[in-house]
Amino acid sequence: MHRPLPAPNPPLNASRAGSLDLLGGALCVNFTNTTSGRGSDHNLEHLQRYDHLLAWMTHVGVLDQAGCKALAAMASRHPRAAAGSLLRAVRLRESLHGIFTATIAGTAPPALAMGDLNSALAEAMAAACILPAATGFAWTWSDLTSSLDSVLWPVVRSAAELLTGLRLDRLKECPGRHCGWLFLDGTRNGRRRWCEMQVCGSRAKMRRFRQRRQAANMDPGAVPG
Repeated sequence: MHRPLPAPNPPLNASRAGSLDLLGGALCVNFTNTTSGRGSDHNLEHLQRYDHLLAWMTHVGVLDQAGCKALAAMASRHPRAAAGSLLRAVRLRESLHGIFTATIAGTAPPALAMGDLNSALAEAMAAACILPAATGFAWTWSDLTSSLDSVLWPVVRSAAELLTGLRLDRLKECPGRHCGWLFLDGTRNGRRRWCEMQVCGSRAKMRRFRQRRQAANMDPGAVPG
């Protein structure tokens, strides 16, 4: 019995799917970062419509403009199917996030999330092929515009490579307030803490500064209310 498809959270912002910072270090990790502030009142959801998914896939190079237009036309002809495809994309994204955060915490990944990934992987690999390339051979796909769901194939393969590769111990979660973005720490000493120091790191420093200043200005004789 399949669990219900989760609906995206009500949009709280204009989508920036086509311009989001790509700080994750891998396609699948960047995919989990198409939302932030999970479970909070500050949730920002950027995959609110199927065309947002296409915008993101074009932004990261999965699709070219011709492929984007072809799938947009297909979605326009089949709006209900496009809505279902978006829900499956969001479910896959949340399954990947659950697997990745469990890995970071050193706990067992959710069984349902693993089931979602393996089901998507079976579909993706059935469409995968190897072709000659300039440096030898390379993975590619039969046709990324063959269905509304096909844009997820490269994401799924990226996740499989990350989970079975040598960089998994570099996967981290940003501790920034209302963030929760994931990233692969590519620094030599492995001490990267923030998704982006200039954003989450700077905000945290500013909060600490304000807290110290507030504490210094408090009347020592005041009774807390």
